[in-house]
Amino acid sequence: MAVYEWRGINPSGRNVKGVRDADNPKALRTLLRREGVMVTDVTEESVARKRSAREIDIKRMFQRVSLNDVAVTTRQLATLLKSGIPLVEALSAMIDQLDQPDLKAAFTQTRDKVNEGTSFADALRAHPKFFSNLYVNMVAAGEASGTLESVLQRLAEFLEGQAKLKSKVTSALAYPAFMMLMSVGIIFIMMIVVVPKVTAIFADFNQSLPWYTRLLIWVSDVFSGFWWLILAVMILGIYLFRRWKRTEEGRARWDRTVLAAPLFGKLVVMIAMTRFARTLATLLSSGVPVLRAMEITRNVLGNTELMRVVEEARTSVREGESIAQPLKRSGRFPPIVTHMIAIGERSGQLEEMLENVASAYDQQVEARIAMMTSLLEPLIIVVMGGISGGIAFSILMPLLQINEFVG
Repeated sequence: MAVYEWRGINPSGRNVKGVRDADNPKALRTLLRREGVMVTDVTEESVARKRSAREIDIKRMFQRVSLNDVAVTTRQLATLLKSGIPLVEALSAMIDQLDQPDLKAAFTQTRDKVNEGTSFADALRAHPKFFSNLYVNMVAAGEASGTLESVLQRLAEFLEGQAKLKSKVTSALAYPAFMMLMSVGIIFIMMIVVVPKVTAIFADFNQSLPWYTRLLIWVSDVFSGFWWLILAVMILGIYLFRRWKRTEEGRARWDRTVLAAPLFGKLVVMIAMTRFARTLATLLSSGVPVLRAMEITRNVLGNTELMRVVEEARTSVREGESIAQPLKRSGRFPPIVTHMIAIGERSGQLEEMLENVASAYDQQVEARIAMMTSLLEPLIIVVMGGISGGIAFSILMPLLQINEFVG
């Protein structure tokens, strides 16, 4: 069966569309006609994807599949399987209520492959955009152990936790970032539009201006005359930085710099520890072998320096060493993390200890973000006020001197 995207008109006269599988377009039209839909267009899903890549679909831009969407879908599938519904039938039931076209098409293709005899994990592997390496490996472990519904439930909880963490960080830093952007924009406008008009009155007086006023006029002239060059240099700088950061050496240096940053470095470590502990715990409790679990966990850290540490630890574990010792030797993992991992390895409760680490760092991340937000907002206000006050002072002082001179 092929997967098709279709458009049509329902019995109420409204435009409708969807994704559905059928043997061919004619069979799909017949099926939809029985449901009272007059089909106006049928396109095979692979062709439709290529077409949508060339065209801009505004509505589809706002229907992007989020991590939370995958988590909700995974939980629904786990619930259906726990009710005793076979996998293919559970996938069909879930597909019928999906709203996102891309996710619906991915699950439709997955269901068809499972129906043809492919394992669920292998069918999901064909859609890395929605199902990560971690997701696929956990599903494979669940299929092998016969506990797929439990693994999916655990996976849904993991994805929801990751989505919550991402949302927490994004929402906390959004307001300071907006304030900073607005501040830069306001200062830019003041230097280009406001300052030249005000300082133009100084040209009519043959009086020496203070050094800070001359500096302000010079900066304003540079901004007014070469704003396009400044903007071009900024864009070029961002482009070159991003290009350098994509190189292996650049990424490694940048990640080391981030870890050493006085304010953000500790937050980055905390977020990485949360991801490390929760991912490794989820994989191990799902039956994934420890070496494979560490390999997958390494790839979710998002920092090459920490990834290098985990890879070295994985090599040491392969040679018979514990997980905690190489992590402790690296100096990159906080002592409390390595200590709890060591206790978990000795007591046979490693998964539980890792979950405790993840929960503890979740709380620390939340507290750290709240502290950073409370510091950043007044800091931006003080800097903005200082710059605005400096501009006002540089303009008012010569005006006062001119008044005294005229008087």
